[in-house]
Amino acid sequence: MGRTWLEGTGDGGSGHGRRLRELIASRKALAVPGAHDGMSALLARGAGFEALYLSGAALSASMALPDLGLITLEDVSRRAREIVRAASLPLIVDCDTGFGEALNVMHTVRALEEIGAACVQIEDQQFPKKCGHLNDKRLVSVEDMCRKVAAAKKAAGDILVCARTDAAAASLDDAIARANQYAAAGADLIFVEALASREDIRRVREEVKAPLLANMTEFGRTPELALSEWEGLGYELVIYPVSAFRIASRAMADFYGFLGKEGKVGEMIEEMMTRAELYNVLGYYDYEALDSTIARTVLPDGRERA
Repeated sequence: MGRTWLEGTGDGGSGHGRRLRELIASRKALAVPGAHDGMSALLARGAGFEALYLSGAALSASMALPDLGLITLEDVSRRAREIVRAASLPLIVDCDTGFGEALNVMHTVRALEEIGAACVQIEDQQFPKKCGHLNDKRLVSVEDMCRKVAAAKKAAGDILVCARTDAAAASLDDAIARANQYAAAGADLIFVEALASREDIRRVREEVKAPLLANMTEFGRTPELALSEWEGLGYELVIYPVSAFRIASRAMADFYGFLGKEGKVGEMIEEMMTRAELYNVLGYYDYEALDSTIARTVLPDGRERA
């Protein structure tokens, strides 16, 4: 029987999966900020971060939609491609429930590996899913999720598979059991969502036999811990999935409110990135220099005119 396109054959040449594995193996907790578009990815890279996270919640919100499973694989792929192109850093992509069952999950993994993503994250909620820090989440069976994880790994070349469980809201024992079963099914990374106390966080690290991703989101169930505390507890990756988006949204709301009230930009200009700063982030002059070396007019007699 021949090999299908859905079965992984490589990393598409990006090397981002390998790099993320190296970062995980360093045994130092790595801060992974959320980047919801190309510009936020550039800014995060400029601040020195080594990996990025595309949150389904942030992507949904950037499209003026709630985090209720409304986004599609096309939406996620388009934005992930933009972020990878802009920053060229390992990107962990939140794919909610994987956009379907086992074959659909394989399609998701292949699509994202082809654009250079480093890791695909899938979760064990039923579709349509809800934000992980809300109540009344409904989970699929352990067997169904293990099938998805195994399918994702079969599709993966160098891309990693992160399995998220939302079971902790009902039972930490169940969440730990699920986490270990997902790891046994092939998950490279485990994400136990909505841990409600330091004791829960410590226990998960002690009892889950796999690299761990922690979610340091705001306004949720998990207590705020500094990166050094996560490292002391033995967690490999710590995501800040919607933090930058929330800050940017507040800044835009403040500006629109001021402009609407005052009818001018006024002192708000002090809060702005200058033209020079913006051009520097975008690499404007590098593009301009490149253009000057290739944009030449060739005249009919063969002479070049700059």
